Amino acid sequence: MNEGKPTKAKWWSRPRQVPPGVGEVGPVEDISGPGVDRDSDANRHSDTNLHSDGDHRPERDHQSDGDYELDRPATVTAPTGAAGAAGTASPYVAPAGPGAGSGVGDGDFELERPAAALQGSAPDAEALAGPSDAVPAGRAPEAAVPAQQAPEDRPRPLHDPDPYSTPPYGEPGPWAPAPPVQHPAATPAHGTAMPPGPRPLPAPAPLPASAPLPAPYPSNPHPAPAPWQNYDPWAAPGPLQQNGAAVETKTQRHKRARKALVLGAVALALVSGGVGGAVGAYLERNGGVGDITLPQAPKEAPGRATDSVAGIAARALPSVVTLHVRGSGEADTGTGFVLDTQGHILTNNHVVEPAGSGGEIAVTFSGGESARATVVGRDRGYDLAVVKVSGVVGLRPMALGNSDSVQVGDPVVAIGAPFDLANTVTSGIISAKERPITAGGAKGDGSDVSYVDALQTDAPINPGNSGGPLLDTRARVIGINSAIRSADGGTDLQGGQAGSIGLGFAIPVNQARRVAEELINTGRATHPVIGVMLDMDYTGDGARVGTKGGGAPVTAGGPGAKAGIKAGDVITEVDGQRVHSGEELIVKTRAHRPGDRLRLTLRRGGSQRTVTLVLGSASGG
Repeated sequence: MNEGKPTKAKWWSRPRQVPPGVGEVGPVEDISGPGVDRDSDANRHSDTNLHSDGDHRPERDHQSDGDYELDRPATVTAPTGAAGAAGTASPYVAPAGPGAGSGVGDGDFELERPAAALQGSAPDAEALAGPSDAVPAGRAPEAAVPAQQAPEDRPRPLHDPDPYSTPPYGEPGPWAPAPPVQHPAATPAHGTAMPPGPRPLPAPAPLPASAPLPAPYPSNPHPAPAPWQNYDPWAAPGPLQQNGAAVETKTQRHKRARKALVLGAVALALVSGGVGGAVGAYLERNGGVGDITLPQAPKEAPGRATDSVAGIAARALPSVVTLHVRGSGEADTGTGFVLDTQGHILTNNHVVEPAGSGGEIAVTFSGGESARATVVGRDRGYDLAVVKVSGVVGLRPMALGNSDSVQVGDPVVAIGAPFDLANTVTSGIISAKERPITAGGAKGDGSDVSYVDALQTDAPINPGNSGGPLLDTRARVIGINSAIRSADGGTDLQGGQAGSIGLGFAIPVNQARRVAEELINTGRATHPVIGVMLDMDYTGDGARVGTKGGGAPVTAGGPGAKAGIKAGDVITEVDGQRVHSGEELIVKTRAHRPGDRLRLTLRRGGSQRTVTLVLGSASGG
């Protein structure tokens, strides 16, 4: 690769020794060629660049600007002989071309290499020069120069020659830090040096006047690439934090602070809301910090004993209904209870009487469901009626008890709708049994009078309870609430507006059951009869058979006539129980069924006798 080119020698290389016998070397001749001014700026820069790599050399008194120049070896005269080179030749020849004699670019300088064989034998000269140092054919020999200076007069290098040719300075070692990255700069002209400082980029060459102007760059339809795609290795590094991350700008810091503030406000609002809600709930439940907190029993299971009032009510309420009756310009509210799954409901006659034959009856169940009802049958003498609802499923019939087994003092529970307050539950005891009561009589002819051999109770019964059940401790019906004794002293099965004073009366369930069966089966109820007319104006003790009237006091062929009862007889006992009035005798008689055997005690003319008869039947109205 280096054939035909002179070999560059480093500045630390020493000049080759002239072989003995070559002759004296004269002063150095300026062979840089015509037109080359050694004092020019370019040469001065070249001289300066000789030491640009930081080497330290001893000062020398020279006419240059502080640097010194190695003396060029003079050409020597080669002997004429077998070497084949005539005339004189210089052992060191300056390279041709511009920049000769000065370092180019890298700060080194180049020593002239021998161009011809030294004096001596041809083989020695050939060995020293080498094939590449021979003068090319056709080239004129160099001019003769004076003899070379003596070795002691020439400057000596600062260091001894290195047999390994290791550069002592200038090159970075294996552990030396990497040089700083610099921007690329324009390459200076050959043989010149760039001034220190920033190096501007070369200006673009101007376009010819005839050349067309370049078209403007089209707008970029694509978004700007990500910042990491515009990495500039020559850009000045930005400020870094201790962890190596880039320092945020003022705008980025403001955005981050604003975001942190918003997130903090949201988190604070959530926490405050939760804490406030918890504190509010606690204060609402337990009161304020300084409020008095009263002890309270924990919540208990809803179940109750079956014989308690709550247990009785829980079992009976699904079978109790409330009736709203309208018709004939009147309206009434009462209570009833379910008899069977077919929809039959038992209540008082005075409850449904306003509806008559063309009125309206609405039945409301304890769960809130409502249905229309029609009258199946009713009886004024017993003050009982049966109505029926259709299209209702899930009916729960009320269990019926036995009123003959009831004892005074037994606990009872009454359910009704007093003053239209549905599903009202009251409790009490049986205050008395077989209380003969009459109600009605507003017509004056006695056709609307009801005679009841009632059960008396102190359970509160008010208007609206009529027709409701009176229950024993097993939630079984033992009576139908029908009347109360009000404070004005009257007895009214339709209820006194004064309210309960603890005197309530209920139709025994045994009598009500018989009448309900007859009403459901035939639409009418039968009444047991003795077959005699009673004097209702008699004030003495007992029930006296009438002596006057439009008809016979004793019905011929009736049960009384067959037993020997005569007009004017006073009946004092029925089945051994005292009778004090005609109403009582009727109540005691109607407490039985037609065909039942009845024993009566009579007082006739100062003597007393006992007769037995079988009760007859009469159709009720």
